[in-house]
Amino acid sequence: MSVIAAYSGTFDPITLGHLDIITRASKMFPKLIVAVGYNIAKNPKFSPEERVALIRDVVHDLPNVEVKAFSGLVVDFARENGVTVLVRGVRTVGDVEYEKQMAVMNRDLYANLDTVLLAPSPEYAHLSSSLVRELAGLGAPVEKLVPKAVVPVLLQRFGRDGKK
Repeated sequence: MSVIAAYSGTFDPITLGHLDIITRASKMFPKLIVAVGYNIAKNPKFSPEERVALIRDVVHDLPNVEVKAFSGLVVDFARENGVTVLVRGVRTVGDVEYEKQMAVMNRDLYANLDTVLLAPSPEYAHLSSSLVRELAGLGAPVEKLVPKAVVPVLLQRFGRDGKK
């Protein structure tokens, strides 16, 4: 039986840290689904369709990676898509504690689902989508934070032309 893994998140927008986890997880599992969640409480800057399109553009050279949007519980998405492993990125001790709690709850809801925690590569350990959005909104450079294809879309979303 071939393992299907999913890396879920809001990816609003996808960062180089996310891409690092996706690339590394794509080498660990025969199939990886990037599961783009919709959470209105996070006040997203990009629609689910925009996020899916951006991620597809960024991962087009990873043949075993698929990108799908979802809403609701990640365990329901996992069950519907044959996912047996969730990949989660953890940057801090707080992330580890939270993800451990979620892993236990997810396994309780779906017994066939395990969680693998990946620490980011050191150069991306500080990155988060919320930090990227904040910096973009304040006019800071974002070129070292997000994949190249995301830069113009991000700058345009914040009313910047990219010339600074």
